[in-house]
Amino acid sequence: MPNRTALYDAHVAASGKMVDFAGWSLPINYGSQLDEHHAVRNSAGMFDVSHMTVVDIRGPEAGPFLRRLLANDVARLKDSGQALYGCMLNDEGGVIDDLITYFLDETFYRTVVNAATREADLDWIRRQAGDFDVEIEEREDLAMIAVQGPKARQIVIDLLKAPALEELKPFRSSSHGDYFIARTGYTGEDGFEVLLPTSLAESFWKGLADAGVVPCGLGARDSLRLEAGLNLYGQDMDTSTSPLESNLGWTVAFDPEDRDFIGRRALEQQQSEGVNHQLVGLVLDRGAIPRTGAKVHAGDGQGQVTSGSFGPTIERPIALARIPTGSFETVEVELRGKRLPGRVVKPPFVRAGKVRV
Repeated sequence: MPNRTALYDAHVAASGKMVDFAGWSLPINYGSQLDEHHAVRNSAGMFDVSHMTVVDIRGPEAGPFLRRLLANDVARLKDSGQALYGCMLNDEGGVIDDLITYFLDETFYRTVVNAATREADLDWIRRQAGDFDVEIEEREDLAMIAVQGPKARQIVIDLLKAPALEELKPFRSSSHGDYFIARTGYTGEDGFEVLLPTSLAESFWKGLADAGVVPCGLGARDSLRLEAGLNLYGQDMDTSTSPLESNLGWTVAFDPEDRDFIGRRALEQQQSEGVNHQLVGLVLDRGAIPRTGAKVHAGDGQGQVTSGSFGPTIERPIALARIPTGSFETVEVELRGKRLPGRVVKPPFVRAGKVRV
């Protein structure tokens, strides 16, 4: 039986269509996935993301440990509450997971990792921590609710009576009583991701709903993140691909040169020799949807769609695809035995509600 979040009963009461996702029972939608998508783009929607794994890392060597563990450099975090996105790599430079790390003080960092990789992530983190004076704690006592959209922040601020949150900058976090609030998200819209005790989750969810925030499921979360050009672990990247092949080279901190993070040597070799594949965005004409795994013909080479869907905001089929390295303006996507033209673009497709391609 799948695990249930603290909001399971609330989802069922709201007619959520429950599915098994990474071992958790979560709503894929509450009715119209399109309505949920547009609610986030135009107003405010909320997602139960309590299946995500929150890991606290404490100890006098927490910083040095994370500088070894992650390809991005937590030394860049100077202010309490500041956040950093990056990848955790294996020795070959493959992506074990992508995660956000919050700097709270010199001895305390918080990370949020993907549910589908929870066991592998925790095992890897604990094994790598063996030589460092740190403690690793999975926070199973916390729920997580993402509130996203142009009206999302103000609704949360009003509901919690927390005017200080108006000054919270993107990729920063702050505590408000029992609430840990981060100005981050996975939709391409502004908003907050709120960590809170599981005992408070249902009342906070109900307060948001009463304030007009639309409950949204996994389906809208996926179409929103794809329009925003955000990778999904297990599709757009995994242990067989590096950040340099996954449009995530910007998350790798090669400076300073003496920081020996896991996977560095493999990435430096890729950087020197060049990578054979790249992750790009594709826009197709109205019609067939480019699904994951579809073949993509680029010149004399071949790649495949890693994520594909109809983009409700852009009103076109869109995709992320891994294709041979090179300069391509168009490719052909093979769907049902036909080759359909696709325009190569640089993600994101949509940002802050505006079509960018």
